Amino acid sequence: MFEAIYDKPVKQGEEPPFQLPAWIATAPFEEFLGMTVESAEGGKAVLTMPFKAALCQGKGLMHGGAVVSLADTALAMAIKSLLPAGSDFVTTKLGLEFHAPIRWGTVRAEARVIQQDERDIEGVTELLTEEGVKAATFRATFRIRPSRL
Repeated sequence: MFEAIYDKPVKQGEEPPFQLPAWIATAPFEEFLGMTVESAEGGKAVLTMPFKAALCQGKGLMHGGAVVSLADTALAMAIKSLLPAGSDFVTTKLGLEFHAPIRWGTVRAEARVIQQDERDIEGVTELLTEEGVKAATFRATFRIRPSRL
């Protein structure tokens, strides 16, 4: 959907060169990585991403940055399922603990919100290999931006 803008420079003072088709949808970066939103409702979300050669680190395992990207996006979709469309929020703190390497196949990210107050939302994402092995646990805090009148 966004392939035509992948190489378009983003310039200061200009609006982003795209619009999301829906509140819960992948943006250009997530599409570029091959992420798919399988479900997102009630503070939970499931996303998948195929392991392509472009996502390898030097030893042939999935790069940690790709793993974090999938986990963070899954948790963002879980949060979106709770907030009104158009709400502004950003990741303010994150951490990833690896349990097993990702060597091939499609990675599944299962995210859920675990705590929410007026300004912050905390959540966790479990990342599973195609064989169902838990490869990593991601935890993050997101800050909700107050509404502007």
